[in-house]
Amino acid sequence: MPAESHPNLTILDHPLIQNKMARLRDEATSPEDFRRLTSQVAGLMTFQACRDLPSRETTVRTPLEEAVAFRLSAPITLVPILRAGLGMVEGIIALMPEANVGHVGLYRDESTLEAVNYYCKLPPEVAEGPVFLVDPMLATGGSAIAATDHLLKHGCQDIRMIALVAAPEGVNAMAESHPEIRVYVAALDRQLNENGYIVPGLGDAGDRIFGTR
Repeated sequence: MPAESHPNLTILDHPLIQNKMARLRDEATSPEDFRRLTSQVAGLMTFQACRDLPSRETTVRTPLEEAVAFRLSAPITLVPILRAGLGMVEGIIALMPEANVGHVGLYRDESTLEAVNYYCKLPPEVAEGPVFLVDPMLATGGSAIAATDHLLKHGCQDIRMIALVAAPEGVNAMAESHPEIRVYVAALDRQLNENGYIVPGLGDAGDRIFGTR
C-alpha cells in the first residue's frame, strides 16, 4: 500500500512479509536465521517492485503447439549498497537469475552521519533497463541518495529502492533529493535516535547479517 504522507513510498504489509519481519526484529534471532530471513523478505518484496517491469510479446513452442508468451524487454540490474545490501541479493537473484549485479560501496561517517563512497562497479548496460537499489535500512537517507546519484551519473532512469525498514527522515530526504525514485519497504518506523539509528528498528543490519559488532 502507498503511504499517503510519503507519495514515493510503498509499504508492503503482506502477512508473510510481516511474519518474517517480526523475527528479524527479535534480538534473539541468530545471525544464521537473520541472514535467511533477510533474503526471504527481500525476495517477497521484489514481487511488488516488479509489477510494472517492461515486457514484450513473443511466441514459444510448447510440447503441443505455439503459444503467445511475454519476456522482459530490458536488462535488470541489482545494486546492493555494501555491505548490508549483500544480505538481500540471494533472495532477489533467486527470482531474477537473469539480472546483472553491480555494487556501490558506502559507509556512514559516524561523526557527521554523511555517506562516504569507497567503491562503485556497475555493469556496462546498467542504464538500459530498471535498476533495483537494495539496502536493509533507509535511515538518514544519505547512503541511498549518494548511491542514486552514482546511478544517475551512469545514465540510469528507472531506479527503484527496496529496504526492509525506513525512518520518516530517510524517506523525506529521498523524496526531497530524488522525488522520482520509488521506495518499497516492509516497515516505516517511528524515527531516528540521537545516533542516527532507526527506532524501534532491528539493530545494525550489517552486524546482524555478518555476525560482527
